[in-house]
Amino acid sequence: MRRLINRYILKEIAVPFCTILLVLTFVLLMGKILQLMDLMINKGIAFADIARLMILLMPSFLVFTIPISLLMAILIGLGRLSGDNEITVLKMSGVSLYQLSLPVACAALAAFIMTATTSLFLVPFGNLASRNLLYDMAKQKASIGIREKVFIDDFQGILLYAERISVQGDFLEGVLISDNRMTREPSTIIARRAYLISNPDTMVITLRLEDGSMHTVDAGLKNYRKMDFRFYDVRLDLAASLSEKKEVDAKSGAEMTIAELVAKLRSLGIKDEALREMAIELNKKLTIPLSCLVFALIGVPVGIRAHRSVRSRGFAIGLALVLAYYLLRLGGEALVETGRLSPVIGTWTPNAVFAVAGIISFYMAASEKPLSLHRRRSSAGGAPPPASRGNVSPPAETIIPSFEPETANRQSPAQNDRNGSRPAAADKHSGNGPAAQRPS
Repeated sequence: MRRLINRYILKEIAVPFCTILLVLTFVLLMGKILQLMDLMINKGIAFADIARLMILLMPSFLVFTIPISLLMAILIGLGRLSGDNEITVLKMSGVSLYQLSLPVACAALAAFIMTATTSLFLVPFGNLASRNLLYDMAKQKASIGIREKVFIDDFQGILLYAERISVQGDFLEGVLISDNRMTREPSTIIARRAYLISNPDTMVITLRLEDGSMHTVDAGLKNYRKMDFRFYDVRLDLAASLSEKKEVDAKSGAEMTIAELVAKLRSLGIKDEALREMAIELNKKLTIPLSCLVFALIGVPVGIRAHRSVRSRGFAIGLALVLAYYLLRLGGEALVETGRLSPVIGTWTPNAVFAVAGIISFYMAASEKPLSLHRRRSSAGGAPPPASRGNVSPPAETIIPSFEPETANRQSPAQNDRNGSRPAAADKHSGNGPAAQRPS
């Protein structure tokens, strides 16, 4: 019986959990899908590379959508059971709140394992692999990292700006280049049009400018030169830019595992800003999986509150709780980044607040259950409460026996004639017996 109840509650939680998880993940992925489709349609990137990039970006979304989906699924599932009075029936059958919470705890533990695996292993691997994949795409198609009306500094010593990019990405229009590779004589180049010619083997991109001019000023600002050209080639060394970027910032905090973050924090010579960023990332990898257990703890007492309403109420309550949780989280991280709070306090405060609120709510819901059952059992059968014995009439069982002897002693007239006796009570009170019919 208990296994049947546990499977029933798990089913009520699992169905909305899977649905909400798919919807939330898809919504978060939509912002990236538009950019990825632009790479495939306008930049000529293969669909296989786009699919790989989407798979690699998925863990960074799942680490947030799994806890949120768990909380909403608990509220929707238990809210449906409570609204249909199934929770009340289970309580009246002797099932305690702790027993009702067992399948919810199993679901929270499974979500915790999924989130911990995603946060500790899949997210660092996915972020690093997606960055390397983008670099590989840039080798094949030089215009991937170039966007319209945005200053690009991905190339060593060169700042590039393009007013417009063709749909195919073959040429740029309204090009402005700041070339600082020669520190003594930095130059500014303006061209009407530029063509990108890439060589994936040597990782060298040639920017062929058309109809422009180059302006040069010496370091002392005394000499100025202008050179007009019909065609001019500027070499953009992608390999040097990538290698320099990897040397300066080999891995970001989101691309590191816990062991790498701990080793980085223990190393010397780190700036305070980078140190706080690493500490925030380390604590996030630990607190985000624990939020599954915290959400389950607060979701059980909130979800079992009896209410007759549609399922959207559980969804709305879940959104409010998630909003409050992540507002506390973002506020704490902002205070940590500015140095006003320690990383431990700023990142662990939301979990602590929700855990305390969940424990109090769970205790209140659990302590209310035995009292209500005692009252119902006392009023349903057995003796009435002592306080009410003197205020109510005796039960039916005490009244009925007073009439039973008279009923038991009554006999039919045939039996009375056979026994040679007549009921005296009838002769005495009715006035219609044989004694009354005798002549005086």
